[in-house]
Amino acid sequence: MLVSRREVSEKYSVRKMVVRREKKSRSLRGWRTHGWGRVGQHRRSGGRGGRGHAGMHKHMWSWIVKYAPDWFGKHGFTRPPALVKESKIINLAQLDEKIPEWVESGIISKEGDTYLIDVVKLGYNKVTGSGRITKKIKLYTLSITEKARKKIEKIGGEVVLLKS
Repeated sequence: MLVSRREVSEKYSVRKMVVRREKKSRSLRGWRTHGWGRVGQHRRSGGRGGRGHAGMHKHMWSWIVKYAPDWFGKHGFTRPPALVKESKIINLAQLDEKIPEWVESGIISKEGDTYLIDVVKLGYNKVTGSGRITKKIKLYTLSITEKARKKIEKIGGEVVLLKS
């Protein structure tokens, strides 16, 4: 029994897709204007509404409203540098790594099995909790994260918060 292609496609709902084997730009090589006409179409920046950011306050305004609403105008303010406090941070892993070096050079001292570390004298004002600490320490600092405090207290250390 002969079955036509149409019957097969209707039965199995097979659609035949058209595939462009070559892009327009490839197939029109050697044809100068690539189908855009003789005088200037698609040649310069007029086809895209101007160069760069031209027209952002004019004919591209609807694009600004939808995709870049904060494009124009001032936003917020800059605080005076004297008021901005810069955090000099050290984490527990760095602290633990440098303890032997600091003891050797006399920067920090040791009382029994506890190391006394004043991070403010070392040039830091905040201690964060990433990394492991293996030595028992008494830490003097201006600021410390909760995670760092728990890790220090877990191994029998102590944290003393200084007032700035």
